[in-house]
Amino acid sequence: MKMIVRFLLSITVVLALGACIEDGFTTSPSDTPVFSTDIVDMGDVFTDETTPTSRILIHNRNSKSLLLSEISLSGPDAEYFRINVDGSSTPQGWNNLEIRGKDSVFVLIQATLPERGDLTDNFSAQLDVRTNGVVTSLPIVARGVNVTRLRAQTITSDTRLVADKPYQIYDSLVVAPGATLTIDPGTTLCFHDKGELIVRGTLICEGTAEQPIVMTGDRTGNVVTDISFDIMSRQWTGVFFTRTSADNHMAYTVVKNTTQGVTVSGDPEADYSTRPQLTLLNSVLRNSAGCVLEAYRSGIKATGCEFAEAADGLVYLQGGEYRFDQSTFANNYLFAAISGPAVQFGEPAYDEEWDGDTDGLPASYIKAEFTNSILYGIGTELSHGELEGCEIYFRNCLFKSKGDDDDNFINCIWGEDPLYYTERLEYIFDYRLRPESPAIGKADGTLSGPEAAVDFYGNRRGSIPDLGAYVFTPPTED
Repeated sequence: MKMIVRFLLSITVVLALGACIEDGFTTSPSDTPVFSTDIVDMGDVFTDETTPTSRILIHNRNSKSLLLSEISLSGPDAEYFRINVDGSSTPQGWNNLEIRGKDSVFVLIQATLPERGDLTDNFSAQLDVRTNGVVTSLPIVARGVNVTRLRAQTITSDTRLVADKPYQIYDSLVVAPGATLTIDPGTTLCFHDKGELIVRGTLICEGTAEQPIVMTGDRTGNVVTDISFDIMSRQWTGVFFTRTSADNHMAYTVVKNTTQGVTVSGDPEADYSTRPQLTLLNSVLRNSAGCVLEAYRSGIKATGCEFAEAADGLVYLQGGEYRFDQSTFANNYLFAAISGPAVQFGEPAYDEEWDGDTDGLPASYIKAEFTNSILYGIGTELSHGELEGCEIYFRNCLFKSKGDDDDNFINCIWGEDPLYYTERLEYIFDYRLRPESPAIGKADGTLSGPEAAVDFYGNRRGSIPDLGAYVFTPPTED
């Protein structure tokens, strides 16, 4: 008896739901489908390569069903675009397609754009939907970018990469021992998934304020809705300097969206006190699933640099000699909990048995100096442990934490917010200073060398410089 009652109740519910759906098709020319967007902008797309898939919805806002009698592509470049409608990739499945009242169907759009001569070409088409004799159209646009593709390439002699087209790099780009790779101003290197740059010789990046060099992933467009791939880490592996590399220089160079950032492995027998293994000038190392910079028994001199957004902490130093001047350390990583401090010293900074003889420095020995810099963001600024007796110094630096000066912290600002323009939840990571920032005018220009005269944007620091990588610039009035 109970089973009969349940069956009758089920039939009643089904009939009730069916009564809510009005039967029949609307035939009014004014009842047209509605697209989920006004335009499909596929962004910059590498030529001769299948684009990421764009997805839209066709809505029926009416209570009666709509009959889409014809769905097609038109326009000057329609031949380069492809669509899949409601799971069908053939025209036979698109025509006479029903959308029930208050329902919708998916349309997926891809393109493969040809190289047409210019560095960048605009491509356009439109999606046409005919209903009750009326055609409703949706514009589709894309910009085809011509690229030079490098696959598992090893540089064995002195080579220069010019900025005429972006480079798309598959697998690896390797600079062999004894060879020098020079990269011209304005050059963009786009690394495919798991791609990496390995330097066993020498790397010279000659970026400028007007034409920086960019190393990033090769994904274009958005992950979802308005979230760009440009803020996603793990798109490529990173840059690796091996112990055989020397005299590397990266000026006005942006390295972003990596898995491991920049890793420098030094030669324990080398003297890096006057000849760093890597010199960074007005460069940006940003957005890594690991650290943005790791160094092992190496020598690095960084001036005017931004180190930002990394899941494992920003900078990891293990042995070696380092100097960071006029730099910004800011961690607001989005996609995982931050597990490490902004700056971490990976081994004991000194050896208790060391007698002071510089010819016999232990492998773990480290010398590091940070001047006129800002350390502020989510998580702690420094790895735990006392620095007393270590040759690690912070001079004229601003810290998020509250603290006091001592032999290792000289003339520092404690517990202050530098007031960046960053809005983390809106995906804005801008580490320039607001007008009310306590970092303005607080740097000591006598601690910085002549290379710190201008910042990444070409702004001059002047006689009363600001802390951090960027010169404060008063906002312009609208």
